[in-house]
Amino acid sequence: WRERIHTHTNDHQGQTTCWDHPKMTELYQALADLNNIKFSAYRTAMKLRRVQKALRLDLLTLVSVVDVFREQDLQHGEHVMDVVEMIHALTGLYERLEEERRAIVVNIPLCVDMCLNWLLNVYDSGRNGKMRVLSFKTGLVSLCNADVQEKYKYLFRQVSGPGGLTDQRHLTMLLYEAIQIPRQLGEVAAFGGSNVEPSVRSCFRMAPGKLAIEVSHFLEWMSLEPQSVVWLAVLQRVAVAESAKHQAKCYICKQCPIKGFRYRSLKQFNVDICQTCFLTGRTTKGKKLHYPIMEYYTPTTSGEKMRDFAKTLKNKFRSKQYFSKHPQRGYLPVQSVLEAENSET
Repeated sequence: WRERIHTHTNDHQGQTTCWDHPKMTELYQALADLNNIKFSAYRTAMKLRRVQKALRLDLLTLVSVVDVFREQDLQHGEHVMDVVEMIHALTGLYERLEEERRAIVVNIPLCVDMCLNWLLNVYDSGRNGKMRVLSFKTGLVSLCNADVQEKYKYLFRQVSGPGGLTDQRHLTMLLYEAIQIPRQLGEVAAFGGSNVEPSVRSCFRMAPGKLAIEVSHFLEWMSLEPQSVVWLAVLQRVAVAESAKHQAKCYICKQCPIKGFRYRSLKQFNVDICQTCFLTGRTTKGKKLHYPIMEYYTPTTSGEKMRDFAKTLKNKFRSKQYFSKHPQRGYLPVQSVLEAENSET
């Protein structure tokens, strides 16, 4: 393990490179296929979905993960774990998975290797062989199989005091741990950069004048899908959409039925687009896509169809000036122009 966690230097280029399991190297190379996705939250979420499946974390429930944390006595977020403790906890986690999912073959040594490799890449890129319990928990809880609201509640509890309140310092710690996940994929700029202070201030606006917030304030803020953590909510939608089939034909590539996400123009009647065409920006000659767009990750109900028809009818009579004056973002921006680190943000 010493060989695996220590940093190796590439003398030819004078660069420092980290040891990766050969299967992890293959996984990272495969993620490059997703770089043609135009929208950073979706690009990041789809990459994380592949990581989640490769590490078999999509099979682990939050209840199981939390039970193993308790069994391993991982209660103090600021306690620093060494690699032996990490391996011990991960082995317990995958042994639990093997017990619970007897129909599924789990290669425990490979899963432990891969998951440890990913956690070290995210939280210990310098390969010191150390990681805070809060980092370890944030990584695993973010990618386990659970409703995103339950993930939010659990993560908030990890940084809250005895009264269930969290101050700015502790919320900063949590959001800093979370932002390391897209940072490791090279995606941090789109989520406001590594500086999480604007996000902390944005969250505390939910409780004006208060020095500490409750879980209800945090959940209300997270429901707005803040820029720095929007990828976590999108990851859940990506997972749900995988099994969705929509009885509609793609306006661009003619796929029918549409599988995965389905996008519908609320400016044009009967214009549906599949996820590949929409997310990569594919168009065909003379077929321009008009915003606003509605996203579906489950099949539509008759009520939703009627609602969309009414919205489309209303939008038909709205001018380009109306849409330029009423821009709609799919997330809550957390940085002002003055705070933006660079033009990428």
